Amino acid sequence: MSKNDQSFTRESLYGTQSEPSYAGSLSFMRRRYSRDLQGVDIVISGVPFDTATTHRPGTRFGPRGLRVASSGIAWARHWPWEFEPFDLLAAVDYGDCSFDHGLPETIPGAIEAHADHILKQGCAMLTLGGDHFISYPLLKAHSKVHGALSLVHFDAHSDTWPDPDVKRVEHGTMFFHAAREGIVDPSRSIQIGMRTTNDEPMGFKVVDAREVHKSSAEDIAKLIRERVGDNPVYLTFDIDCLDPSYAPGTGTPVAGGLTSFQALEILRALRGINLVGMDLVEVSPPYDHAEITALAGATIAMEMVCLYAWRHKIMPQQR
Repeated sequence: MSKNDQSFTRESLYGTQSEPSYAGSLSFMRRRYSRDLQGVDIVISGVPFDTATTHRPGTRFGPRGLRVASSGIAWARHWPWEFEPFDLLAAVDYGDCSFDHGLPETIPGAIEAHADHILKQGCAMLTLGGDHFISYPLLKAHSKVHGALSLVHFDAHSDTWPDPDVKRVEHGTMFFHAAREGIVDPSRSIQIGMRTTNDEPMGFKVVDAREVHKSSAEDIAKLIRERVGDNPVYLTFDIDCLDPSYAPGTGTPVAGGLTSFQALEILRALRGINLVGMDLVEVSPPYDHAEITALAGATIAMEMVCLYAWRHKIMPQQR
C-alpha cells in the first residue's frame, strides 16, 4: 500500500505516486515540503501577496489555491508529455516566502532575498503568486545569476505603464522598471495575449489576443522562439491572459482572452527554449468557481516544469 500525505512522507524527491486527490496534506503536485535544498533541481514556492492589486484583491490565497488544485492532477505523468518530469527533476515545495504585511515597504526586498537564497543553492524556481508585482523582485534575483533576461510574458496587460517612482508597489509597472534597469532586454522579449491600451511598448514585441486567435499555436511559438533565441528566458504567466470564461478567479479580468487549450498548446510548442525561471500569478480563489482558474493555473505551471525538464535534463543527453 502506498503512503499517503506524501508532502511529508515521501522518501525520494523524484517520481510520481498516486494518493487520493481529495485527502491528505497539500503541497504543489504532492512534492515533499522541505527547506533542505541539497541536491534539489527545482523549488516550488509561493508568494502570498496582493497589496499591489489595483482592482479585486484575493491573490494572497493563490499559492494555497494552486496547491489544492494540483492535487487533482498529481496522480500520473503530466499529459501529453512523453516523459515524467519528476523522474528527471528533484523537486520540493519550499512553502511560502515570509514577510511582514504590516511593513509593506520591506516586502519587495523580502521576496528578492527569498529568491536570492534559493538561486544561490543552484536551484531553479517555479513561483506561485500572488499578484504580478512579485515578478519584479524575482526578476532582479534571476538577473544577478543570468544577466539580462528575455521575458516571455503571457497576460492581458502589458504591465509597462510609466511610473517615475521605482519604490511604488504596483502590479502594472513592473516591466517598465525591469526594462529601464536592464533586468530584461526588451529587444529579446515578447508579450502574448495583450488586450488593454498602452501606446508605448518600450521595445517589447507585442502579440495581442486578436493575433493569437487568428494564428496557430505553432505560429505564435515560432514568433516567441525567433524573439528570444537562446537567451536565458524568464517565463511569467498572468492567469488573466486567459479569457474570463476559462479563468474567472482573477483580479483584473478582460474579455476576449486565450482559451486554456490555446495557452497550453503554445507552451508545449516552446520546448527547447532556454528557460531559467518562471512564475504563475494572479489566481484569486475568492473569485473562482469550482477551482476552474486554479486548475488552469496548476496545469500551466506544470507545462513550465516540463519545459524546464526538457531543456535542462533531456536536451543535454541528446547532444
